[in-house]
Amino acid sequence: MNRTYTDDPEHDYGPTRTQQRRDALAVLSLASQLVELPPSKLARANLPDDVLREIDHLRRITSHIARKRQLGFLAKVMRRHDDDAFDGARALLGENREQQRKETAVLHRLEAMRERLLDSDEVLQELIDQHPDIDRQHLRSLIRQARIERDTDKPQRAYREIFQLLKTLTGDQA
Repeated sequence: MNRTYTDDPEHDYGPTRTQQRRDALAVLSLASQLVELPPSKLARANLPDDVLREIDHLRRITSHIARKRQLGFLAKVMRRHDDDAFDGARALLGENREQQRKETAVLHRLEAMRERLLDSDEVLQELIDQHPDIDRQHLRSLIRQARIERDTDKPQRAYREIFQLLKTLTGDQA
């Protein structure tokens, strides 16, 4: 009589092959993210010495296939350690993603403000009230030029310049 591993519920057979593969791919993904981190952030991750040594070695490899093979070896070295050895690195990568989300949200707000500036003169007055030292004449000229560029399908130089101006204004506030 053939027995499968589900026939004996008392016996712990460990994770399935599918789960083992998922775990290995997750470690490989973490390894590739760690290699992409700048050395200053990598130093804060509190990684084991052999993992740091392999990351350093991997960064010096330029050949695509050799780099891919070495990345697999780095993942193998990482699997030798407990999962909690990489908690600091995971937290650092999560913090990095959160910072990117915040920066993206700021850029979206600036883009929305630029659109409102082109559509309404009241928004321009609010901006002037918030930043009294702004060059009003230059800003009005840019807005006028951006409207012309938008309506005539010209290259949007003034449109981009307004964005850069808004970016420096919010940078001064922060």
